[in-house]
Amino acid sequence: MHNETPRFSIVIPVRNEGESVTAVAAAIESALAPMSGRHEVVFIDDGSTDDTLAQLKRLAREHRHVRVYSFRRNLGKSLALECGFRLARGEFILTMDGDLQDDPGDLQQMYEYLATHDVDVVSGWRRTRRDTRLKLALSRAFNRIVGRLLFRANFQDMNSGLKLYRAEVARELPLYGGMHRFIPLIATQAGYRVTECPVTHGERKYGASKYSPAKIFTEMPDLLTLFFLIKYTTRPLHFFGRIGSVLIGIGLACLVYLTALWMQSIPIGTRPLLMFGILLVVIGGQTVFTGLLADLIVNVNQERRRTFPLRYASAPPEPGP
Repeated sequence: MHNETPRFSIVIPVRNEGESVTAVAAAIESALAPMSGRHEVVFIDDGSTDDTLAQLKRLAREHRHVRVYSFRRNLGKSLALECGFRLARGEFILTMDGDLQDDPGDLQQMYEYLATHDVDVVSGWRRTRRDTRLKLALSRAFNRIVGRLLFRANFQDMNSGLKLYRAEVARELPLYGGMHRFIPLIATQAGYRVTECPVTHGERKYGASKYSPAKIFTEMPDLLTLFFLIKYTTRPLHFFGRIGSVLIGIGLACLVYLTALWMQSIPIGTRPLLMFGILLVVIGGQTVFTGLLADLIVNVNQERRRTFPLRYASAPPEPGP
Protein backbone atom coordinates (compact mmCIF):
# COMPACT_ATOMS: atom_id res chain seq x y z
CA MET A 1 0.00 0.00 0.00
CA HIS A 2 1.01 3.61 -0.41
CA ASN A 3 2.48 5.24 2.67
CA GLU A 4 0.22 8.29 2.61
CA THR A 5 -2.25 8.50 5.45
CA PRO A 6 -5.81 7.80 4.21
CA ARG A 7 -8.53 10.21 5.21
CA PHE A 8 -11.10 7.52 5.93
CA SER A 9 -10.71 4.01 7.29
CA ILE A 10 -13.72 1.73 6.95
CA VAL A 11 -13.47 -0.99 9.62
CA ILE A 12 -15.70 -4.01 9.03
CA PRO A 13 -15.80 -6.95 11.48
CA VAL A 14 -17.13 -10.06 9.75
CA ARG A 15 -17.87 -13.64 10.70
CA ASN A 16 -19.19 -16.20 8.23
CA GLU A 17 -20.13 -13.52 5.68
CA GLY A 18 -18.47 -15.15 2.67
CA GLU A 19 -21.49 -14.48 0.46
CA SER A 20 -21.58 -10.74 1.13
CA VAL A 21 -18.01 -9.43 1.55
CA THR A 22 -17.46 -8.98 -2.18
CA ALA A 23 -20.71 -7.05 -2.50
CA VAL A 24 -19.79 -4.96 0.56
CA ALA A 25 -16.44 -4.00 -0.97
CA ALA A 26 -18.15 -3.08 -4.25
CA ALA A 27 -20.75 -0.97 -2.43
CA ILE A 28 -17.97 0.91 -0.62
CA GLU A 29 -16.13 1.62 -3.85
CA SER A 30 -19.31 2.90 -5.49
CA ALA A 31 -20.23 5.07 -2.51
CA LEU A 32 -16.81 6.63 -1.99
CA ALA A 33 -16.01 7.24 -5.65
CA PRO A 34 -17.53 10.79 -5.64
CA MET A 35 -15.72 11.72 -2.43
CA SER A 36 -12.35 13.32 -2.58
CA GLY A 37 -9.55 11.95 -0.43
CA ARG A 38 -7.96 8.55 0.06
CA HIS A 39 -9.55 5.71 1.96
CA GLU A 40 -8.81 2.19 3.09
CA VAL A 41 -11.00 -0.79 3.96
CA VAL A 42 -9.99 -2.89 6.96
CA PHE A 43 -11.72 -6.26 7.27
CA ILE A 44 -11.40 -8.09 10.61
CA ASP A 45 -12.33 -11.75 10.21
CA ASP A 46 -13.58 -12.96 13.58
CA GLY A 47 -12.68 -16.62 13.20
CA SER A 48 -14.99 -17.47 10.31
CA THR A 49 -15.56 -21.14 9.52
CA ASP A 50 -16.84 -20.69 5.94
CA ASP A 51 -15.01 -19.23 2.91
CA THR A 52 -15.01 -15.66 4.26
CA LEU A 53 -11.23 -15.54 4.70
CA ALA A 54 -10.64 -16.88 1.19
CA GLN A 55 -12.90 -14.19 -0.27
CA LEU A 56 -11.15 -11.51 1.77
CA LYS A 57 -7.71 -12.67 0.63
CA ARG A 58 -8.87 -12.40 -2.98
CA LEU A 59 -10.15 -8.86 -2.37
CA ALA A 60 -6.82 -7.90 -0.77
CA ARG A 61 -4.94 -9.16 -3.84
CA GLU A 62 -7.21 -7.30 -6.25
CA HIS A 63 -7.46 -3.99 -4.33
CA ARG A 64 -4.40 -2.36 -2.80
CA HIS A 65 -6.43 -0.36 -0.30
CA VAL A 66 -8.11 -3.47 1.20
CA ARG A 67 -6.42 -4.87 4.29
CA VAL A 68 -7.40 -8.14 5.92
CA TYR A 69 -6.73 -9.46 9.42
CA SER A 70 -8.07 -12.77 10.67
CA PHE A 71 -8.39 -14.14 14.22
CA ARG A 72 -7.47 -17.77 14.75
CA ARG A 73 -10.77 -18.25 16.55
CA ASN A 74 -13.95 -16.35 17.32
CA LEU A 75 -13.15 -13.63 19.88
CA GLY A 76 -16.26 -11.45 19.57
CA LYS A 77 -17.21 -8.21 17.88
CA SER A 78 -15.75 -5.98 20.58
CA LEU A 79 -12.22 -7.32 20.16
CA ALA A 80 -12.60 -7.27 16.38
CA LEU A 81 -13.52 -3.57 16.51
CA GLU A 82 -10.67 -2.78 18.90
CA CYS A 83 -8.24 -4.57 16.59
CA GLY A 84 -9.57 -2.59 13.62
CA PHE A 85 -9.29 0.70 15.52
CA ARG A 86 -5.66 0.04 16.37
CA LEU A 87 -4.70 -0.99 12.84
CA ALA A 88 -6.67 1.69 10.98
CA ARG A 89 -4.53 4.54 9.67
CA GLY A 90 -7.21 7.05 8.66
CA GLU A 91 -8.03 10.39 10.24
CA PHE A 92 -11.65 9.26 10.55
CA ILE A 93 -12.90 5.73 11.13
CA LEU A 94 -16.23 4.43 9.87
CA THR A 95 -17.52 1.13 11.21
CA MET A 96 -20.20 -0.92 9.49
CA ASP A 97 -21.47 -4.48 9.53
CA GLY A 98 -20.61 -6.92 6.80
CA ASP A 99 -24.17 -8.03 6.00
CA LEU A 100 -25.04 -5.22 3.51
CA GLN A 101 -27.72 -3.80 5.80
CA ASP A 102 -25.60 -0.68 6.37
CA ASP A 103 -25.21 1.74 3.47
CA PRO A 104 -21.65 3.12 3.04
CA GLY A 105 -23.21 5.99 1.09
CA ASP A 106 -24.24 7.48 4.44
CA LEU A 107 -20.58 8.31 5.13
CA GLN A 108 -20.88 11.66 3.35
CA GLN A 109 -23.78 12.95 5.45
CA MET A 110 -22.29 11.52 8.64
CA TYR A 111 -19.02 13.33 7.97
CA GLU A 112 -20.88 16.58 7.32
CA TYR A 113 -22.85 15.99 10.52
CA LEU A 114 -19.64 15.47 12.47
CA ALA A 115 -18.10 18.67 11.08
CA THR A 116 -21.15 20.95 11.39
CA HIS A 117 -22.12 19.78 14.90
CA ASP A 118 -18.51 19.76 16.16
CA VAL A 119 -18.77 16.29 17.71
CA ASP A 120 -16.40 13.36 18.09
CA VAL A 121 -18.68 10.42 17.26
CA VAL A 122 -21.69 10.21 14.95
CA SER A 123 -23.81 7.12 15.58
CA GLY A 124 -26.20 5.93 12.91
CA TRP A 125 -29.87 5.96 13.81
CA ARG A 126 -31.75 3.27 11.89
CA ARG A 127 -35.04 5.12 11.96
CA THR A 128 -36.65 2.62 9.56
CA ARG A 129 -35.23 -0.81 10.34
CA ARG A 130 -35.57 -3.91 8.16
CA ASP A 131 -35.54 -6.49 10.92
CA THR A 132 -37.94 -8.94 12.51
CA ARG A 133 -40.57 -7.69 14.95
CA LEU A 134 -38.93 -9.54 17.82
CA LYS A 135 -35.58 -7.92 17.13
CA LEU A 136 -37.19 -4.48 16.83
CA ALA A 137 -39.06 -4.89 20.11
CA LEU A 138 -35.94 -6.07 21.96
CA SER A 139 -33.91 -3.20 20.50
CA ARG A 140 -36.45 -0.58 21.59
CA ALA A 141 -36.58 -2.05 25.09
CA PHE A 142 -32.78 -2.12 25.24
CA ASN A 143 -32.42 1.53 24.26
CA ARG A 144 -35.09 2.71 26.69
CA ILE A 145 -34.08 0.65 29.70
CA VAL A 146 -30.31 0.88 29.34
CA GLY A 147 -30.00 4.35 27.84
CA ARG A 148 -32.73 6.34 29.53
CA LEU A 149 -33.47 4.57 32.81
CA LEU A 150 -30.02 3.34 33.89
CA PHE A 151 -27.77 6.00 32.40
CA ARG A 152 -30.19 8.83 31.53
CA ALA A 153 -28.85 9.12 27.98
CA ASN A 154 -31.27 9.88 25.18
CA PHE A 155 -29.95 7.61 22.43
CA GLN A 156 -32.42 6.17 19.93
CA ASP A 157 -30.22 3.41 18.51
CA MET A 158 -27.10 2.60 20.54
CA ASN A 159 -26.36 -0.71 18.86
CA SER A 160 -26.17 0.52 15.27
CA GLY A 161 -23.06 -0.82 13.57
CA LEU A 162 -22.74 2.27 11.38
CA LYS A 163 -20.69 4.85 13.29
CA LEU A 164 -18.17 7.53 12.34
CA TYR A 165 -15.36 8.38 14.77
CA ARG A 166 -12.47 10.72 14.96
CA ALA A 167 -9.58 8.26 14.93
CA GLU A 168 -8.12 9.29 18.29
CA VAL A 169 -11.49 8.73 19.95
CA ALA A 170 -11.96 5.22 18.54
CA ARG A 171 -8.51 4.13 19.69
CA GLU A 172 -9.21 5.15 23.29
CA LEU A 173 -12.44 3.18 23.70
CA PRO A 174 -12.07 0.22 26.09
CA LEU A 175 -13.87 -2.63 24.34
CA TYR A 176 -14.23 -6.22 25.51
CA GLY A 177 -17.00 -8.76 25.94
CA GLY A 178 -20.23 -7.15 24.72
CA MET A 179 -19.13 -3.54 25.29
CA HIS A 180 -19.54 -2.70 21.59
CA ARG A 181 -23.28 -2.43 22.27
CA PHE A 182 -22.67 0.52 24.62
CA ILE A 183 -20.16 2.56 22.61
CA PRO A 184 -22.23 5.80 22.64
CA LEU A 185 -22.50 5.56 26.45
CA ILE A 186 -18.82 4.75 26.91
CA ALA A 187 -17.74 7.62 24.67
CA THR A 188 -20.12 10.06 26.38
CA GLN A 189 -18.94 9.12 29.85
CA ALA A 190 -15.32 9.54 28.69
CA GLY A 191 -16.10 13.18 27.88
CA TYR A 192 -16.50 12.89 24.10
CA ARG A 193 -19.36 14.50 22.23
CA VAL A 194 -21.71 11.97 20.63
CA THR A 195 -24.71 12.58 18.41
CA GLU A 196 -27.00 10.50 16.21
CA CYS A 197 -27.72 10.85 12.52
CA PRO A 198 -30.54 9.10 10.61
CA VAL A 199 -29.14 6.48 8.23
CA THR A 200 -30.44 3.98 5.72
CA HIS A 201 -31.02 0.38 6.81
CA GLY A 202 -31.62 -2.38 4.29
CA GLU A 203 -32.72 -5.97 4.45
CA ARG A 204 -30.19 -8.76 4.88
CA LYS A 205 -29.52 -10.31 1.47
CA TYR A 206 -27.12 -13.10 2.36
CA GLY A 207 -26.51 -15.40 5.28
CA ALA A 208 -28.25 -15.42 8.64
CA SER A 209 -28.24 -12.97 11.52
CA LYS A 210 -25.79 -13.71 14.36
CA TYR A 211 -28.18 -12.11 16.86
CA SER A 212 -30.29 -14.26 19.18
CA PRO A 213 -32.63 -13.25 22.04
CA ALA A 214 -30.45 -15.30 24.40
CA LYS A 215 -27.75 -12.60 24.15
CA ILE A 216 -29.86 -10.44 26.43
CA PHE A 217 -29.04 -12.84 29.27
CA THR A 218 -25.49 -13.75 28.27
CA GLU A 219 -24.45 -10.09 28.07
CA MET A 220 -26.16 -9.00 31.29
CA PRO A 221 -22.80 -9.16 33.16
CA ASP A 222 -21.38 -6.65 30.67
CA LEU A 223 -24.23 -4.28 31.46
CA LEU A 224 -23.57 -4.60 35.20
CA THR A 225 -19.86 -4.03 34.62
CA LEU A 226 -20.55 -0.95 32.51
CA PHE A 227 -22.96 0.44 35.09
CA PHE A 228 -20.38 0.06 37.85
CA LEU A 229 -17.50 1.45 35.73
CA ILE A 230 -19.45 4.51 34.62
CA LYS A 231 -21.11 5.35 37.92
CA TYR A 232 -18.56 4.25 40.51
CA THR A 233 -15.22 3.53 38.85
CA THR A 234 -13.45 6.24 40.87
CA ARG A 235 -15.58 6.01 44.03
CA PRO A 236 -16.52 2.38 44.75
CA LEU A 237 -17.16 3.20 48.40
CA HIS A 238 -20.26 5.13 47.31
CA PHE A 239 -21.64 1.95 45.73
CA PHE A 240 -20.76 -0.55 48.45
CA GLY A 241 -21.33 1.98 51.20
CA ARG A 242 -24.95 2.56 50.20
CA ILE A 243 -25.71 -1.14 50.06
CA GLY A 244 -23.93 -1.81 53.34
CA SER A 245 -25.62 1.12 55.07
CA VAL A 246 -29.07 -0.15 54.06
CA LEU A 247 -28.27 -3.63 55.38
CA ILE A 248 -26.88 -2.24 58.64
CA GLY A 249 -29.91 0.04 59.03
CA ILE A 250 -32.39 -2.81 58.59
CA GLY A 251 -30.37 -5.03 60.94
CA LEU A 252 -30.16 -2.35 63.62
CA ALA A 253 -33.90 -1.69 63.33
CA CYS A 254 -34.56 -5.38 63.99
CA LEU A 255 -32.19 -5.39 66.98
CA VAL A 256 -33.68 -2.21 68.43
CA TYR A 257 -37.13 -3.75 68.17
CA LEU A 258 -35.95 -6.91 69.91
CA THR A 259 -34.20 -4.85 72.59
CA ALA A 260 -37.47 -3.07 73.31
CA LEU A 261 -39.17 -6.45 73.70
CA TRP A 262 -36.40 -7.72 75.99
CA MET A 263 -36.74 -4.65 78.21
CA GLN A 264 -40.41 -5.63 78.62
CA SER A 265 -39.29 -9.07 79.89
CA ILE A 266 -40.31 -10.78 76.65
CA PRO A 267 -37.83 -13.57 75.72
CA ILE A 268 -36.06 -13.03 72.40
CA GLY A 269 -33.34 -15.70 72.46
CA THR A 270 -35.26 -18.15 70.27
CA ARG A 271 -36.60 -15.60 67.79
CA PRO A 272 -35.25 -15.98 64.19
CA LEU A 273 -35.39 -12.19 63.92
CA LEU A 274 -32.45 -11.96 66.33
CA MET A 275 -30.13 -13.99 64.09
CA PHE A 276 -31.48 -12.19 61.03
CA GLY A 277 -30.69 -8.77 62.51
CA ILE A 278 -27.19 -9.81 63.57
CA LEU A 279 -26.56 -11.32 60.13
CA LEU A 280 -27.62 -8.12 58.36
CA VAL A 281 -25.35 -5.98 60.54
CA VAL A 282 -22.37 -8.29 59.94
CA ILE A 283 -22.93 -8.50 56.16
CA GLY A 284 -23.52 -4.76 55.96
CA GLY A 285 -20.28 -4.05 57.82
CA GLN A 286 -18.35 -6.40 55.51
CA THR A 287 -19.88 -4.70 52.46
CA VAL A 288 -18.83 -1.25 53.69
CA PHE A 289 -15.36 -2.55 54.46
CA THR A 290 -15.12 -4.03 50.95
CA GLY A 291 -15.99 -0.63 49.50
CA LEU A 292 -13.37 1.02 51.67
CA LEU A 293 -10.67 -1.38 50.46
CA ALA A 294 -11.74 -0.86 46.83
CA ASP A 295 -11.65 2.91 47.32
CA LEU A 296 -8.13 2.74 48.74
CA ILE A 297 -6.93 0.56 45.84
CA VAL A 298 -8.44 2.92 43.25
CA ASN A 299 -6.89 5.99 44.86
CA VAL A 300 -3.45 4.39 45.17
CA ASN A 301 -3.51 3.41 41.48
CA GLN A 302 -4.62 6.88 40.44
CA GLU A 303 -1.82 8.49 42.40
CA ARG A 304 0.68 6.25 40.62
CA ARG A 305 -0.53 7.09 37.13
CA ARG A 306 -2.49 10.32 37.30
CA THR A 307 -3.88 11.40 33.90
CA PHE A 308 -6.35 14.11 33.04
CA PRO A 309 -8.89 14.04 30.14
CA LEU A 310 -7.77 17.35 28.64
CA ARG A 311 -9.65 18.61 25.60
CA TYR A 312 -7.06 21.24 24.75
CA ALA A 313 -3.57 22.16 25.94
CA SER A 314 -1.66 25.20 24.67
CA ALA A 315 1.67 23.57 25.47
CA PRO A 316 2.91 20.06 26.21
CA PRO A 317 3.03 19.22 29.92
CA GLU A 318 6.33 19.62 31.69
CA PRO A 319 7.99 16.40 32.86
CA GLY A 320 7.59 15.60 36.52
CA PRO A 321 10.43 15.32 39.00
